[in-house]
Amino acid sequence: MSRLLQKLYDICGMIAGGLILCICLLISAQICLNAFGRFAPGVLPSTIPSYADFSGFMLAGATFLAMAHTLRAGGHIRVNLVVSRLSQRAQFVAELFVLLITTAIIGYAAFFMASLVAESIHYGDVSNGIIPVPLWLPQSVAAFGIALLLIAILHTLVELLAARAPILSTPGEV
Repeated sequence: MSRLLQKLYDICGMIAGGLILCICLLISAQICLNAFGRFAPGVLPSTIPSYADFSGFMLAGATFLAMAHTLRAGGHIRVNLVVSRLSQRAQFVAELFVLLITTAIIGYAAFFMASLVAESIHYGDVSNGIIPVPLWLPQSVAAFGIALLLIAILHTLVELLAARAPILSTPGEV
């Protein structure tokens, strides 16, 4: 199960990277259209409809999809200055406490993100750009990403309890 979850985290991390690449391509295409429009006005359209909306949706998707992968890869900022000076037992207790609190906070956020998606579907909310996009689409990606982060936190919590030793604090990160 751990390998399957890790594979899912990695796939979502790759999708997040792909979304960042798509943002770069979309914004670059818009810049090229602007530049081309200055030299040959009227030949090509001067703007990509709703490019800012699509970039924002992709950025939100990339952010939320990358969170679980980043957590499991140890990429989140951690302040180990105090924790590294604690005994092994105290480090274990600190990590347990932090993971339990984080589980509650992220669980709360995941619940309300899923509620937001359901509300957007119920009311038929769409973006207000040139191209109306049903808001439940980008919200669903964000809701999936935060739910996956919750799973990654629980996964880490189970590993911590199984190891009965600190697993998040490493001396190299101080």
